[in-house]
Amino acid sequence: MNIAGFMVVGSGCSAAMAAQTLVDAGADVTMVDVGIDNPEYHSQVPEKDYIDIRRNEIDQHRYLIGQNAEGVVWGHVGKGAQITPPRRHMIEKVDTYLPVRSSTFSPVESLGYGGLGIGWGLQCWEFSDADIRAAGLDETRMRDAYEVVAQRVGISATKDDASPYTIVDLKTYQPPVNMDRNHQRILNRYQAHKNYFNKRGFVLGRTPLALLTEDMDGREKYAYRDMDYYTDNGRSAWRPWVTVDQLKGSPNFTYVGGHLVTRFVERDGFVEVECLTIPQHEKRVLRCRTLVLAAGALGSARVVLRSMGESHTKLPLLCNPYSFIPCVQLSMVGKEVERKKLGLAQLSLILDEERGKSGFSIASLYSYQSLMLFRLMGQVPFLGFSDARHIMRYLMSGLVIMGVHHPDKRSSKKYLQLVGDASSPVGDHLDASYVLDQAEKDEFVRRERKYIAAGRRLGIYATKRINPGYGASIHYAGTLPFSDRDQPLTLSPSGRLHGTQDVYVADSSGFNYLPACGLTFSLLANAHITAQKALKHER
Repeated sequence: MNIAGFMVVGSGCSAAMAAQTLVDAGADVTMVDVGIDNPEYHSQVPEKDYIDIRRNEIDQHRYLIGQNAEGVVWGHVGKGAQITPPRRHMIEKVDTYLPVRSSTFSPVESLGYGGLGIGWGLQCWEFSDADIRAAGLDETRMRDAYEVVAQRVGISATKDDASPYTIVDLKTYQPPVNMDRNHQRILNRYQAHKNYFNKRGFVLGRTPLALLTEDMDGREKYAYRDMDYYTDNGRSAWRPWVTVDQLKGSPNFTYVGGHLVTRFVERDGFVEVECLTIPQHEKRVLRCRTLVLAAGALGSARVVLRSMGESHTKLPLLCNPYSFIPCVQLSMVGKEVERKKLGLAQLSLILDEERGKSGFSIASLYSYQSLMLFRLMGQVPFLGFSDARHIMRYLMSGLVIMGVHHPDKRSSKKYLQLVGDASSPVGDHLDASYVLDQAEKDEFVRRERKYIAAGRRLGIYATKRINPGYGASIHYAGTLPFSDRDQPLTLSPSGRLHGTQDVYVADSSGFNYLPACGLTFSLLANAHITAQKALKHER
């Protein structure tokens, strides 16, 4: 009977980081994953900048809008609208194997090789001390883990007004990426009127990214091709699969693809892990000494609910409310578009009126070019496609997207529960509810209006405010919350699932609070810590 030492479920951000910690410690590690990939698209995208591709590449439609125009979204902008054809494998088969039923919550999940990290926006924010405590994490261990993660993935950042909210005291980082003219003008206006913004609770600074500006470990520094949503040529952006690919060269690491973990059963001295093979739909049982679930807050919740016989039990749910606000910088309208630029977030505008470094909101600022203008044309009021196309092309060099995230805390109106479903190949689906209290809605609208007003002072003018629906932030947490008490469906501070001996959860399931800042950097840090504790079998 073959029994793995440690079995890590998934290949996303948390799984990759936990697996690296275990492998580096010399443990015998097996990663079990569905691992859908799309190598055909990877080879189609040339190593050229976006402007060159648009002007010269005959087959550009294949990867910009898709062979069957699958990348074209018109009308309502909802979840996954930003996922381009070369990355749509990220959400392939999700509706079949990870079904969710809800009228109030529409999540994005992944069975892809690299999980949701395939399309991660690369923002690397540390939680503040107050937010670390609110989430149920340990401040000292998290600060140490942030350094470890930064050394592994490579982060570009700088010290500025925003760094107390972004990189805090991080020591390991490369120089920041170069800003385009759009964002440099915004930053210049902020610096000229800093007192005005600070008095109103705003600070502005560079966005830290898991993106290299210097070569590192066989990965190339960023080339400013503005193709960040289509390709990872050069691997300057860190993706989970980058780490998993590296781990495959280790003698103590085994990757098992095509397997969806559905449940586990603890036996005397080992854990049985039940899987469904995809696409064969055959049941298979694998075994390990210690199981590390890292399938995401929703995926791990499914596995635990089935395994613990807790169908219909409601689990809490956290998700950052999110809106985005297309803006125009009038001084840039009609200017020649830049060839060398970054498509990811370049600036972050933080609204912390209490100055307590907790409970604040964050707006990430992006230029809008390579994601294709049709995604915004449908949002231009009272205009058809033809008129909108001409107007948006003229405005393109001055377009800025302000993506606003708000914090989230637990409430009785935000929950998940597992419901039997004979039509599903896994035998069930998740019912989800995500409803904000009216006071929360009013507060977030107030903050977004304040952002719009601040934007005008920065020289960017909002065209409208778009709410893509709850779940569109792709930030989920809190389904199996940390607890010092041995309660069912909670985690001990070590990450061990209460009621088990050798099952740990290394993703965001344990977080008791979700700050507005991107959670991925903290996911990676927590996964590293959980793996360390699993190695020591901390209870």
